[in-house]
Amino acid sequence: MSIQKKLQDLHITLPAVATPAAAYVMYVQTGNTVYLSGHIAKQDGKVWVGQLGKNMTTDQGKQAARAVAIDLMATLQAACGGDLSRVKRIVKLVSLVNSTAEFTDHHLVTNGASELLGEIFGEAGKHARSAFGVAQLPMGSCVEIEMVAELVG
Repeated sequence: MSIQKKLQDLHITLPAVATPAAAYVMYVQTGNTVYLSGHIAKQDGKVWVGQLGKNMTTDQGKQAARAVAIDLMATLQAACGGDLSRVKRIVKLVSLVNSTAEFTDHHLVTNGASELLGEIFGEAGKHARSAFGVAQLPMGSCVEIEMVAELVG
């Protein structure tokens, strides 16, 4: 099944590629590797503000991470010249979760992104990963995720 068909079946429409909020670019390609800058969680087109362990549940954080994965795929599609079938594998995610010092389920929040990438890319969506809790993220976002992917040559 094609990537586009999987997205359709999941009722996912990729958004327009986000624009940088500071002095950086959304992705850089070197060889067959694409590095995607951190994308922050958005809900209804606005920054998804919140702090896990304070005013957000793990399930809400997981939904936010899933939303970030959708935005990351839009950027990855742009890096692939519009063709996500060029993705050979998702290599790594780095997830930052805006959380209280007591919150310890960063890995479960990040599953929202990891599980979706697995659904869409199958075996090629399985990746290495790091998940961190942080005191704050840009604009108060609850989750920020960056991604590394390998493209077919």
